Amino acid sequence: MSFVSIIVPCYNEQATIRLLLKAIDSQTYPRQNLEVIIADGGSTDQTLEEISVFQSEHPDLKVKVVDNPERIIPAGLNRAIKAAEGELIVRLDGHSMPEPDYIALCVDALQQGCGDNVGGVWEIRPRDQSWQSRSIATAAAHPLGVGDAHYRVGGRPQKVDTVPFGAFKKSIIDLIGFFDESLLTNEDYEFNTRLRKAGGVVWLDPKIRTVYFPPGSIAALARQYWRYGYWKARMLRRY
Repeated sequence: MSFVSIIVPCYNEQATIRLLLKAIDSQTYPRQNLEVIIADGGSTDQTLEEISVFQSEHPDLKVKVVDNPERIIPAGLNRAIKAAEGELIVRLDGHSMPEPDYIALCVDALQQGCGDNVGGVWEIRPRDQSWQSRSIATAAAHPLGVGDAHYRVGGRPQKVDTVPFGAFKKSIIDLIGFFDESLLTNEDYEFNTRLRKAGGVVWLDPKIRTVYFPPGSIAALARQYWRYGYWKARMLRRY
């Protein structure tokens, strides 16, 4: 079976990093064909301690941490890819929790030739039970709040413009290059834009599911959407 490298950019994710690692540990894909590479941007909370405890409790799952001194997501992704031993790359997030068949379904879709970058649907949950966190999670999953973002609302298997947390062959980097480190956000969309321009297919399969925890406060959400709007406008001017 294909060897899979799961890459995770991470910074101050002590509240959710163990949830991610436990979800990876519960995958149906063979453990001996998996590795996890976490690119940490110098976390100042207990993230690294949580990872270390998990490593000691689960020595049969290969987990390694690489430094991301730039402290931006695309740089972390690139550092993790360069450290990856797998022929297939699965990109996840420090505040995500994939379903047990997530890796297996991604690998199947890639091997069947459905797409060159394959992803699925977010099941959005609040980070905590505060009214802000619950309200944000509700809005982030509603069609009025997300428009035609199929990965947030589901649908049928289909070609799409982008997917979050995509799975792709490592060799695709030779064709289109690494993630763009001049961007502070929208790195997945930009990566997929280059892929599509090169003739590749971005494929969404709603059976591929992961829980995603959005920002837990209005202030954090506002900062995220400001960055999203600014960097997407900048990217669209480029293309």
